[in-house]
Amino acid sequence: MLEGPAGKLEALLNAGDPAATHAALICHPHPLFGGTMHNKVVYNAMKALASFGFPTLRFNFRGTGRSEGKHNEGKGEVEDVRAALDFLANEFHLPIIFTGFSFGAATGMRAACPDQHVVALISLGTPVVADGRTYTYKFLSECTQPKLFISGSQDQYSPAKELREVVAHAPEPKKLVFIEGAEHFFMGKLDLMQNAIQEWVREVVL
Repeated sequence: MLEGPAGKLEALLNAGDPAATHAALICHPHPLFGGTMHNKVVYNAMKALASFGFPTLRFNFRGTGRSEGKHNEGKGEVEDVRAALDFLANEFHLPIIFTGFSFGAATGMRAACPDQHVVALISLGTPVVADGRTYTYKFLSECTQPKLFISGSQDQYSPAKELREVVAHAPEPKKLVFIEGAEHFFMGKLDLMQNAIQEWVREVVL
């Protein structure tokens, strides 16, 4: 259990290799639509990053699973992410790779971009239009760390045209990858998502 701003946060930590060069945080999709740290996309992203020996942390946002507090429409959840980043920084004293899926990306990048410990960001299934909500990412204009965006070519919440516009406004270095034929949850394509993460980490981070 991590100490969060609205109470304790249920978490899972893969300790990684004692000689690890980086630590990683992975944030889950929207809790009101069934998102938890056990989500398959989150789990497979964790596996991709843990393959490098990185300590990897997953946690449940407030009000999810055994985490205390109540859902706060993304506002308080940014503070949850900050608490998780602080835990990793204090526990391992390593540069951090942030990864978020869907709601976890939209929310978590707000905390990760200005964090001095975060050296790279990975956004999976970046939501642009979802359930009547339009996500804006104006804050990305000041996000100078290397950024990887991975989405399915058939992602109903992240249409290619709109996602390209979001990425276009983010500064370099950045990379946008579409997994051909994949929808929002990368069903049947999780191995391709993993491969894209690992390839980018080798090329850009290590």
